Amino acid sequence: MDGIGWILAVLTAYLLGSFPTAYLVGRLIGGIDIRKHGSGNVGSTNTARLLGWRWGLVVQSIDILKGVIAAGVVPVLFTAGQGTDGSQLGMLAGVAAVAGHCWPVWMGFRGGKGVNTAAGVLLVMAPQELLIGLGGFLIALFSSGYVSLGSLVAACLVPVAVTLRLGWPAAAGSLLFWGTVGIALIVILRHRGNLQRLLAGTEHRFAALWLLGRLKQTHSGTP
Repeated sequence: MDGIGWILAVLTAYLLGSFPTAYLVGRLIGGIDIRKHGSGNVGSTNTARLLGWRWGLVVQSIDILKGVIAAGVVPVLFTAGQGTDGSQLGMLAGVAAVAGHCWPVWMGFRGGKGVNTAAGVLLVMAPQELLIGLGGFLIALFSSGYVSLGSLVAACLVPVAVTLRLGWPAAAGSLLFWGTVGIALIVILRHRGNLQRLLAGTEHRFAALWLLGRLKQTHSGTP
């Protein structure tokens, strides 16, 4: 496959990732600009906070699908009939889709946090590592009540899990490893505001999901 084909595939994935799911749902369903309400984030968590969990789930599903298509379908379209292994292109296209979600060309490069689209990419490229990241996400979420903390833990766990599976010498030469590192860095960068609020103790907590806190209240007798 020539270099022009790779560039076109990555560009296609970026544009796919740029599809502004939460923004459109906010406009069509709630009649609002989601960027001006709640946390201002163009993602499923803010959608759920503003429009209810059902619409948050719709946004989440579509954003995951963007990653699946970018990593699993786009490479096939651009390598069909060439006898080329599209797995490396899949990882590059996946990272491009995550970047597109975070910095969408259609919305002045102001997008979401990239977690759902990254999950779609990993579902295709690294399903085992995705399960490990999901486990870390759930543990962090239920023990703290912070979605942002769960997302950060998951993003950091995935490249570690890839390293453990492949071994360090092999991981160092693997585009899969460096792709997951790239995704983790994007997620961390997009969560820098959340990190500041976590450190300051002002981050929004989903009390209903804070199982550890509810257990503490039960044992202490606090209503």
